[in-house]
Amino acid sequence: MTTKNLYDPLAPAYFDATDARSERDRTFQICSDCRVCVRFCPSFKDLFRMIDTRDDGAHDVSFLSDEEHRQVVDECYQCKLCYVVCPYTPGKEQDWVIDFPRLMLRSLAIQERAGQVSKGAKLLARTDLQGKVATSLAPIVNRTNDVGVVRALMQKTTGIAKDRLLPTYDRVRFGKWFRRRERGRLTTTPATRGHVAMFPTCLVEYQQPSIGRALVGVYERNGIGCDLPEGQVCCGMPWLDAGDTERFAQHARRNVEVLAPEVKAGKAVVVPQPTCAYVVKNEYRDFLGTDDARLVAEHTYDTSEYLMARHREEPLDADFSQGRMYETITWQAACHYRAQQIGPKSRDLMALTGARVTIVERCSAIDGTWGLRAENVEMARKIAKPLMEAVEKAETDLVTGDCHLSNTAIREATGQAPSHPLEVLARAYGIEEA
Repeated sequence: MTTKNLYDPLAPAYFDATDARSERDRTFQICSDCRVCVRFCPSFKDLFRMIDTRDDGAHDVSFLSDEEHRQVVDECYQCKLCYVVCPYTPGKEQDWVIDFPRLMLRSLAIQERAGQVSKGAKLLARTDLQGKVATSLAPIVNRTNDVGVVRALMQKTTGIAKDRLLPTYDRVRFGKWFRRRERGRLTTTPATRGHVAMFPTCLVEYQQPSIGRALVGVYERNGIGCDLPEGQVCCGMPWLDAGDTERFAQHARRNVEVLAPEVKAGKAVVVPQPTCAYVVKNEYRDFLGTDDARLVAEHTYDTSEYLMARHREEPLDADFSQGRMYETITWQAACHYRAQQIGPKSRDLMALTGARVTIVERCSAIDGTWGLRAENVEMARKIAKPLMEAVEKAETDLVTGDCHLSNTAIREATGQAPSHPLEVLARAYGIEEA
């Protein structure tokens, strides 16, 4: 395969295990010679340890066994930060072009086809099914999440560690709240600055609808109408985490079919969770390869990213006289937020309220379910320790973060319950209970 097609899931040789092994050898060699990513995930630390332990000075990594290759693949939790800092990322055709996260994703997909991915990972990928059932039984589900015997059974069947804190479910899903609100409104807030199509994600839809309510309140306060297109499903990232590219493509295709008409009608797509925004912007385009997928990707924004773009055109409403303010805020810049390379837009948004916002650029090592699985817990907590120490030392009025899973990990480790940046704005406007 040419370097242009090395990571293309539509290329004929994408699932060729021999070809992928050859590409890993090439990539591991370049990474070993560079090592700028040694500070990131366990994949690099263990890869370099394996090489340094056995290297005879020839600087040839081909001696690594298939099992050692698999360890490197399994320890990659797709934070994407190595891609951001790598001097060899794709951009022009050259011998050294590499995309480590995409190569690990390709390798995981090959493992899945060989039956080497746990059934628990695929069970956890059914987020919409889980969410619909769990929200209908939310009080019971939330209580049983703290019952030892239930968690022990969950660990055995799904692989989720019994001692990790899990996000709770809300009885009223965001979509249900939004539709009730639309039916019950006597007047409509004028959309003087256009409309957006919301892609709330399963985390907001089932577990933290308050983020979605804050989104609607803040956007409408600034003259931006919010629409919720029918037929959306989970972004599909959990299926990629399980290596099932076919199921992922099914989810991507469904969402593109829903969102493309919205974009063609002149709306931007806004996403309040960084992992899902990254997936729609990057993975849909590559895994589907269609004009509609590219169109949706080009018009998809993180929610703070979109608001700050509108602010540059015309300042957002700065009347915070009726709301609740914070003097100091700590903001965790989640990995998939940074991977979008959009700049600290959530920090800038919260700073409009007058708060002094401190950024913590440290990883929570969750990545969907990777950091929740029993076999990864020890590594995940070690990786996340600098983040948790920074949060505890900050002593600010509030801790915030865009990623609900990262926020749950912060709550588990520090006892502090982070808010989403949109919730900060909603409180400042006095529309917290929108």
